Amino acid sequence: MIKFATWLPALILASGVGLDLTVGRQNPTPLREPLSALPDSLVGRPSRELKLTPAELKAAGVSSYFYRSYGADSTSDLSVYVGFYEMQTRGKTIHSPKNCLPGSGWEALGSKEILLDTPIGKVPVNRYVIANKNHRALVYYWYQGRGRISANEYRVKWELIRDAAFRRRTDEALVRIVVPAGERDPDDQLEQLAQTAARALVVDVGRVLPE
Repeated sequence: MIKFATWLPALILASGVGLDLTVGRQNPTPLREPLSALPDSLVGRPSRELKLTPAELKAAGVSSYFYRSYGADSTSDLSVYVGFYEMQTRGKTIHSPKNCLPGSGWEALGSKEILLDTPIGKVPVNRYVIANKNHRALVYYWYQGRGRISANEYRVKWELIRDAAFRRRTDEALVRIVVPAGERDPDDQLEQLAQTAARALVVDVGRVLPE
């Protein structure tokens, strides 16, 4: 039996070709509300706005983004990033955190996909534990848009091609939560914090995304 992994390079190539072929037929789809309409507080913590550098913003290619830290102590604040694309084209698509984080000096210590209970039902979420020297962090992220929430990058690419061809839409958001863990592995308290934040964000982000 041919393993699914042997088809992954072809799938990645097809995603680029598919976007090239359908880009002229896409319709940019704006947000219903700006990302700034997302709540100022999360899990009972106040927020402060963070900014991407011009280089980061150019590399991301987002239509708009939301980047905030929540808490009173900058060393233990959780951060939330939401990057939204009105239309994805070749060279301007969502970058997977599992590819971006190593480039920022972070190493993945463990990863898995989990199903999270939320007010809109069970949703798939990627869970990563990452390290940079003596610092560790817990990362949750997922892809949300066009009526779906996904965690698997290859499924996301396939749905992107299909929706570009048949719905003329490729709008989508990447939602990422990072919870610092200091020099230790994330404990149950940090896990609960990340999950509580994720449950709220799934609903809040859904309200501002296009229908």
